[in-house]
Amino acid sequence: MLNLVIALAVGVVVTLLIKLTGFSIWAGVVPGTLAFIGSYIFLARRIALKVQALSKAAEKELSAQPANQRERQQRVEKAIKLLEEGLVYDRWQFLIASEIHAQIGMIRYVAKDFPQAEVHLAKASARNFMAKALHAALYYQRKEYDRMEKSFEAAVKTGKKEPVVWAAYAWCLSQLKEREKAMKVMARAVEANPSDEKLKAGLTALQNDKKLRMKAFEPLWWQFGLEQPPAQIAGGRRVQFQRR
Repeated sequence: MLNLVIALAVGVVVTLLIKLTGFSIWAGVVPGTLAFIGSYIFLARRIALKVQALSKAAEKELSAQPANQRERQQRVEKAIKLLEEGLVYDRWQFLIASEIHAQIGMIRYVAKDFPQAEVHLAKASARNFMAKALHAALYYQRKEYDRMEKSFEAAVKTGKKEPVVWAAYAWCLSQLKEREKAMKVMARAVEANPSDEKLKAGLTALQNDKKLRMKAFEPLWWQFGLEQPPAQIAGGRRVQFQRR
């Protein structure tokens, strides 16, 4: 957006300056292009660092151990407000807003504020596989199973190396008595992660007509909120941001 416009302007200026020194316009194309690329990388990096600082501040709020439910909610709201500050950079850099919405959506989901989670997860970056997986889990809870599968497919496309995403997908299918589909998902997971013993064990369990146990995928599994965690950690779940 604005970063791109500024970088293009820098490239054009460099090209024209070389032209004004007596060289042909073509002589300025290469240095102008390099100036454009360098400027864009610098400007994009500058915005990324600002957003990263806000994300770290939000993560710090969420990582604290609150004394009670009220303090927990206050920290959640403070973390979200910090992230929302980053939305002002959307007009400067592509994809900033969709990544911030992904993070806010995940926080709202884990806090069980599902209506607001839906608002933000719908705007989430397709690259954020955990946001897409949580959106799929939300569809599962709403019994919107076609949309659930579509969202899980988006999640495993970009998160094919994240075992818990595959396992959550297969778990939901197995709960719906779609054992064949669940086995196919786990088979794809093992193919994408041939050295992952947790996924292999999950596939074997399904093949032997046993339940898919998710203990191996803790603690990330608890973020999905599809099973009740042990009492000692039930109040301590927090969002793990997926950085790119």
